[in-house]
Amino acid sequence: MRTTSDRIRQAVSFELLGLSIVTPLFGWVFDHPLDEMGVLTVAGATVATGWNYLFNLGFDRLLQRRRGDTNKTLPIRVAHAFLFETTLLLILLPLFAWWLDISLLAALLMDLSFAAFYLVYAFVFTWGYDTLFPPDRPLREAS
Repeated sequence: MRTTSDRIRQAVSFELLGLSIVTPLFGWVFDHPLDEMGVLTVAGATVATGWNYLFNLGFDRLLQRRRGDTNKTLPIRVAHAFLFETTLLLILLPLFAWWLDISLLAALLMDLSFAAFYLVYAFVFTWGYDTLFPPDRPLREAS
């Protein structure tokens, strides 16, 4: 399992890199001023960072309990990314609607676009992070 400091490094680096990509891209795509979109993405990233930490901790604990390790196969990585983005979408939907003063339906469509971007980004980032910083493997007793 990862240490707390490693989980914090992972969550913060995930959000900083994601913000640097998504803020200008979605400001342009949705035709909102960069400062308006910037405040929204920073607020969303703040919520997402906390959720990232809690979700990954819970996900790894579940893997550890069920499988005895935290190694992620391709199907597990896909499920991980999908579950994280789905739960985050539900958390952020009211924030999008309120900040941009748009309907919940319009916010849902925008939020789904963000989720689609972050679904792919989360998969690629987490795989890359695990490659650069492999999680500690539990010691196994010799038989």
